[in-house]
Amino acid sequence: MAVRKRYAAIAAVPLLLIAIGAVVGLIRSADPHQTNDQQVQDPIIQALSAGPDSVTKNATVAEPDGHGGVKILRQGTNDFTCMPGDPNGVGVPPMCADKVAMQWDEDFNEHKPKPTTTVPGIEYMLAGATQRSDSDPFDETSPPIKIGPHWMILWPFDPKTSGLPTTHKPTGAYIMWADTPWAHLHVMGRP
Repeated sequence: MAVRKRYAAIAAVPLLLIAIGAVVGLIRSADPHQTNDQQVQDPIIQALSAGPDSVTKNATVAEPDGHGGVKILRQGTNDFTCMPGDPNGVGVPPMCADKVAMQWDEDFNEHKPKPTTTVPGIEYMLAGATQRSDSDPFDETSPPIKIGPHWMILWPFDPKTSGLPTTHKPTGAYIMWADTPWAHLHVMGRP
């Protein structure tokens, strides 16, 4: 009888390890900062991967509805909206933006001559992004440039008065699209 119990306990170990692995996998897939196939399939997780926890925990999550509007996936209580982006598109990353940054993005997407915002906006792209150019906001032909996690202050910073560089850096800050109405500050890394 004691031998059977010992073999039963030994046989249960692999099942226990499989169960623990499944639980760890579920915990990892619920982490908004993980990047894996499940995240790409879940627009809420993908959207939340773009911002810091202090922003995403109460942010609205939305995605384009295909008709020029947005569909709310989760209603939030703070001033930020997170969107899943398009993993196959260039310049369409997961992002979390405050209301001012959302207006800035809308103006940009409508190709307005300049942003209509009158105060700085904050936008997070902590899951990384791709873009075409650091100097031309409307470049649609250059090869994609991968950018690591970053956040932005959407305000027309001037490199001549700020002293900040205008070329992409893997760390620190630089002004993207300098000398255009769409100039803004890129801060590489997580806040």
